[in-house]
Amino acid sequence: MPSFLPTSLSQSDTFQFVSAVSRSTDTEAAARDLVDEIRGKLGGAAPDLACLFFSSHHVSRAEVLAETIADSLRARVCIGCSGEGVIAGAEELETAPAVALWVACLPGVTLTPVRLSFSPTQDQFSLVGWPEADGIDSTFLLFADPYTTPMQDVLSLLEERYPGTPAIGGLSGGGQDAGENRLVLGRQAFENGLVGVRISGPVEVRPVISQGCRPIGERYVVTKAEHNMVHELGGTPALERLQHVFESLGGEDRRRAHRALHIGIVIDEHRNRFERGDFLVRNLVGADQATGAVAIGDVVQEGQTVQFHLRDAKSASEDLSLLLAADRTSHRNPPLGALVFSCCGRGQGLFGRPHHDSGILAERLGNIPVAGFFAQGEIGPVGGRNFLHGYTASMALFAEPTAKSGVK
Repeated sequence: MPSFLPTSLSQSDTFQFVSAVSRSTDTEAAARDLVDEIRGKLGGAAPDLACLFFSSHHVSRAEVLAETIADSLRARVCIGCSGEGVIAGAEELETAPAVALWVACLPGVTLTPVRLSFSPTQDQFSLVGWPEADGIDSTFLLFADPYTTPMQDVLSLLEERYPGTPAIGGLSGGGQDAGENRLVLGRQAFENGLVGVRISGPVEVRPVISQGCRPIGERYVVTKAEHNMVHELGGTPALERLQHVFESLGGEDRRRAHRALHIGIVIDEHRNRFERGDFLVRNLVGADQATGAVAIGDVVQEGQTVQFHLRDAKSASEDLSLLLAADRTSHRNPPLGALVFSCCGRGQGLFGRPHHDSGILAERLGNIPVAGFFAQGEIGPVGGRNFLHGYTASMALFAEPTAKSGVK
């Protein structure tokens, strides 16, 4: 069993981030290659956090990966999972065999590994390693199996226990049913549940959540709603508002709207103005011609502000680039390393070319160590609350803390 005690003793006195990738189909050879490359780049320093991501080709031998890397590198915490594809540096390996390893030396930072599983027969969670609520600024990295983990309930539990604490991560991929994905924690590989780490102390972990949409039309206040049914926007039937927005679009946008029209819900109504990143984007799932109501993929309440959104390759590219630029201009210290969890609906299928998201990260952030995976759902905060997203790139940017700063 892995240790679930928080650890804060680092053997390094400086921040270091390095990554490596192996394309070998031989799991043991891939693990050895990764260890050798990471050791060479670290120059003798022992890592504190190791994140491991691998394609479905290595799922059956995931425990070999975990054991080899944990025993050889002896990182304080090692977590990871399988993915629909692997992201490594400026490359996105969507279908090829691949294993990516990203490690960080984080002096003075406390790392608390956590594990969660859910019993559907007993309708309850089993929690191992989760700390008591202590009010310390922190961030969670979370990886979960989509077939065995009720992630919405997990996020509600997280908000109850650690209100306002950001969580970043994604749902593992590569399999088509329960038992076909893998999660890694320490030397172990799991077929179900969730693994993660709580990060607290002198490091900035900045979330960047790119939902890949741009707002269109006007904003409206929800004046009549029930559960996920929006009946009226600004006193007018919601379907009538939707039709008006659709008719206002130009030819190309109108064709895109047939395939990818969504609605954005403002999470923080106290803001004076709403921009990219202020909306929680959800699918439009249906409409009732008789009543004029529109059904969306989430619960909405009267008094909330909403705006229709359009998702396409151009919007997704602009959104990611602008959010990364905004992060850089609003923080003193640049990112030194990054983890990225991109929806399996993005990649070459959306953009028509490979390496899109990782390429923009390299362009905006420079040559820093980056790793991640293509997920079946992305975890990240919007408006101070954590959500499960789709078609999103959820990123954790690691930087040195500013003066008197803990984890952000």
